[in-house]
Amino acid sequence: MHSRRDFIKKTGLVTGATMVTGSSNVFAQAASEWAGKGKLQLSYKPYTLQLKHAFNLATSSRTTTPVVLTQLAYNGIIGYGEASMPPYLGESHETVLKFLAKVDLSRFEDPFQMEKILDYVDGIEEGNKAAKASVDIALHDLVGKMMKQPWYKIWGFDPANTPNTSFTIGIDTPEVVRQKVKEADPYKILKVKLGRDTDKLMIETIREMTDKPLCVDINQGWTDRKMALDMAHWLHEKGIVFLEQPMPKERIDDNAWLTENSPIPTIGDEAVQRLDDVLKAHKVYSGINIKLMKCTGMREAHKMLTLGRALDMKIMIGCMTETSCAISAAAQLSPMTDWADLDGALLISNDVYTGTTIKDGKVMLNDKPGIGIQKI
Repeated sequence: MHSRRDFIKKTGLVTGATMVTGSSNVFAQAASEWAGKGKLQLSYKPYTLQLKHAFNLATSSRTTTPVVLTQLAYNGIIGYGEASMPPYLGESHETVLKFLAKVDLSRFEDPFQMEKILDYVDGIEEGNKAAKASVDIALHDLVGKMMKQPWYKIWGFDPANTPNTSFTIGIDTPEVVRQKVKEADPYKILKVKLGRDTDKLMIETIREMTDKPLCVDINQGWTDRKMALDMAHWLHEKGIVFLEQPMPKERIDDNAWLTENSPIPTIGDEAVQRLDDVLKAHKVYSGINIKLMKCTGMREAHKMLTLGRALDMKIMIGCMTETSCAISAAAQLSPMTDWADLDGALLISNDVYTGTTIKDGKVMLNDKPGIGIQKI
């Protein structure tokens, strides 16, 4: 553990968010203009997302996702954030609201001290990653608005380099799968949930309708590594681009063996939560799936991306079922990723924001400041 942390320190990944020189100057100028002109005020409320279709995974099914919507105000400017809590994260309305009640940001008079503020939030207690992300996203949105710049520009990313986003096809009957494939017609790559005894039927049903590239998310559903390798070869013949979290995250040796022998890249998801997990995932998976709700928000996601790139790993930016708030926040990182899975807001029927859009399957960033959203 010490050597891992030493490496991270040597790479500079525990320091503040990396910015291009011009943006650093803008950051410093805006910080001097705003310092001491108010106090940070955090507010929040629970909300429940309604899914358009039941979300069926290898081991679960649901039709709603609990979220908490946050606001961070400073001298008349408001930043928006969000916590999304699918069951496997272990968070809920109750736990997020309980955590946020402990967050006292009134002690901070300078929102630009982002590292200091977010270190304080992260140190309140262990876990609560989605709750922490809701503060992180709101702070980034606020500071971006104060700088009058979107975060992809502050980080120096080219919006023309955003990838296509995949559209998720959950585990279902052939009839429903066909309906979902029709609905996904605008998207150039599909993400298929696998991990049950219907895996081949799912792929064959989709292949009856389209020859688009597919990626598959097994959600730890495969338990035998020989079967997993046989499936990897079969899926390779079917045009699958990568395997996401094929085996249980605790099966480190099996996942590493599969990665070494698979004709398709493997991506760690449940196994890769925060920055420390990136080095652990090196050589175990071909790449990592970064999600704001797993890693406490944009600050740490940016550091994970930087470290993953330094280790020559593939990078995917993913999401939970979320409003356009958290999706737009994650999208700020997308120009530097190989793949995006940012369809979370497309899967719900009661979004409360507009922001990042998808055009002909491609993630489209706007030039609005902060994370680029507006309330509906």
